[in-house]
Amino acid sequence: MENCADKPTIMVTNDDGIDAPGLRALVRVLVSTDRYDVLVCAPDSEKSAFSHSITWRHPIAAKAADIDGAVAFAVAGTPADCASLGLSQALFPSIPDLVISGINMGSNCGYHIVYSGTVAGAREAFFNGVPSVSISYDWVGGRSTIHDYTLAAEACLPIINAILAEIRNQTYPKRCFLNIDLPTDVNNHKGYKLTKQGKSIFKMGWRQVSSETQGVRMSSTMTMETDQPAEKTKTDSSTVSHEHMLFTREVKGAHIADPDTDMQYLREGYITVTPLGALSDAEMDCQVFFKDWLPSVTERVSVSAL
Repeated sequence: MENCADKPTIMVTNDDGIDAPGLRALVRVLVSTDRYDVLVCAPDSEKSAFSHSITWRHPIAAKAADIDGAVAFAVAGTPADCASLGLSQALFPSIPDLVISGINMGSNCGYHIVYSGTVAGAREAFFNGVPSVSISYDWVGGRSTIHDYTLAAEACLPIINAILAEIRNQTYPKRCFLNIDLPTDVNNHKGYKLTKQGKSIFKMGWRQVSSETQGVRMSSTMTMETDQPAEKTKTDSSTVSHEHMLFTREVKGAHIADPDTDMQYLREGYITVTPLGALSDAEMDCQVFFKDWLPSVTERVSVSAL
């Protein structure tokens, strides 16, 4: 961790890949302040929606990457792998003071936090006892531009500086990490809003296709990119046997009716700041139901054994 005379160290990771414009904009803004030492440990390719998956059965490769003002490595692993490796002192000589995962292309609110590799990068740092933040920008095709990532990074600087001040004073809470989402019109945002995770979700379905290049490609924002051909995957459709069927995901709709939570305030133009943990407790009514239900199961088993 930092010494008083040293600059604080920030490690950046993401799930869109080390060449993603969101990560590059964030690093440029951090470096330009000349207030931090910046490390980057990020996937070598896009790993959107990898959630908290980790590489377990084989080694992962890390290659030095050229990013001005930062010490950077591109890693053949998941976002959680990158966060873990970057904190392990196997790649960098010391543990950073703060981990920032992002800036993601697309928001991460509601139930989509579960799918998010961006949030997983911050969660993995939290698991390792290092303060962390995930940052996502609500990218909308046709409205958003690459410059919006720079505006998003600049809008987060006051929060980043305030977190580092609390860390330096040893007053920063250790039982949570932060998930930050920035609105599409980030230049005219309404300020910071402390929120809670809601239940918003894009309803996903499946559609059968005849080849792996048929239809449209799903973007990292979990929307359909209708202006681009579908991306070919590693399996060439010509090698798929006639016994196999091919299916592609498609968006069926969205459920956002969730008042006083992250997605609602993001849509209203706020920069949402949502403290998260790692526990997945059910809601209280479920606990109440199963408190009576589980003993009855035991009783039924005892009766049936007679």
